[in-house]
Amino acid sequence: MPRPKRNQQQTDLRARILAAAWEQIARDGAPALSLRAIARALRITAPAIYNYFPDRDALVTALIVEAFTSFAAAQETAVVDLPAADHAARVQALGQAYRAWAIAYPERYQLIFGAPIAGYHAPLEVTGPAAARGLTVLVGVLAAADADGRLHIPPTLPMPPEVTSMLREWQTSRAPDVSPQALYLALMMWAQVHGLVALEIGQQFPPFVSNPAAMYHHELARITRQFIIPEA
Repeated sequence: MPRPKRNQQQTDLRARILAAAWEQIARDGAPALSLRAIARALRITAPAIYNYFPDRDALVTALIVEAFTSFAAAQETAVVDLPAADHAARVQALGQAYRAWAIAYPERYQLIFGAPIAGYHAPLEVTGPAAARGLTVLVGVLAAADADGRLHIPPTLPMPPEVTSMLREWQTSRAPDVSPQALYLALMMWAQVHGLVALEIGQQFPPFVSNPAAMYHHELARITRQFIIPEA
């Protein structure tokens, strides 16, 4: 058989390094990530890894981007076939996809949404676009509901100037056509489902919560009813 071309060999090895890193994280946790241990697992020399990832932080950054990309793809897929006007179904689908992805890939979820790795500082110019992609899907769904007059924005205390400023900055940089109120609701909705999923993944629910999925589904339905106005 002909030998694979060099660029194919390089692509395969990079993918194998990332796969081995995920296995190590799942087994030992992200703080224990070691390039030398990955090299031993793949039966290659350490310098072979350094050709792709010069240090541990570079590998962690690649893993974060991969995780955020996978998460965003799951969010996008969840709503791609749903009617654009069925805002409630789209919110429900995003919430279900959020939990399903976290359950399927707990090590990825913990890496991007869990405790930070000591000494590691993510380069936002690299990880930021990938991180924003997933939340952008929810923002788009809520913005569409808002445009259709179907987003219920409950009366709240007036926003402090600092909160308004942060939302305006987000609006200006990433979502110029989305109202600050819709952006705020997107952030709060994400925080609510994230909290429940984090408790489930971390096995931190109190003992009487024997079925976290039931708790999650009920809260997701409540959120949807609270913020999406039903069709007349």
